[in-house]
Amino acid sequence: MDLEKRPQQSAPAAEPADLRASDADRDRIADILREALAEGRLDAEEHAERIDGVYRAKTLGELEPLVRDLPGAQSPRPAATAGPSPDQPAPGTIPAVPGENLVAVFSSTTRRGRWRVGRRTHAYAVFGNIEIDLSEAIFEHPQVYIRAVSVFGNVEIRVPENISLRGSGGGVLGNFEVDTLDATEPAAPVVYVDGVAVLGNIEAKPKRGKIIQDLHKYVGRYVDKRLRKHLD
Repeated sequence: MDLEKRPQQSAPAAEPADLRASDADRDRIADILREALAEGRLDAEEHAERIDGVYRAKTLGELEPLVRDLPGAQSPRPAATAGPSPDQPAPGTIPAVPGENLVAVFSSTTRRGRWRVGRRTHAYAVFGNIEIDLSEAIFEHPQVYIRAVSVFGNVEIRVPENISLRGSGGGVLGNFEVDTLDATEPAAPVVYVDGVAVLGNIEAKPKRGKIIQDLHKYVGRYVDKRLRKHLD
């Protein structure tokens, strides 16, 4: 007698909450938090705490609670099946901003002066040195993310004194040091440094005496939204 053929059971699909979060997912959550700050739904301290959580989150399930009580949080999440290609992001998502890559292999790379800093910068130093100086940079995004990897190398990051600086990372027989900095203006840009130093050094500090001269445009945007909210 032939045995009855049983349908093969496919492996269960991963729950959406367990999916790894992409850069676009983090950017979307950060934008929701920024709007909540401008509308007065979050104060500066709450906003800073939640933003820290955004860039530490590894999965979609860790991102969702950060905006669960805010408008705009119920946007569609990516399905467990294969989605659109990176060049064609799903509707309702913010496409990932191409990041600038700074690479130093047995060499040195420097980024300084008057330049437009993107939302994301990736720095890789392998037996080399990378210097990122944001003290005179033009900030076009409220949050800037720097991913640094140092292997027998050195990555130095300098920021103006009137912005916020956050860090999350570590060293393997190396040094990872980020001096936390809190801006007095809630609408000031925030720079996040994340990375790992393997027998190397990653350091992010404010550059004494350097401030963003055009910081008023960020503060003005924040105040304008708050005034419009009260006048409505």
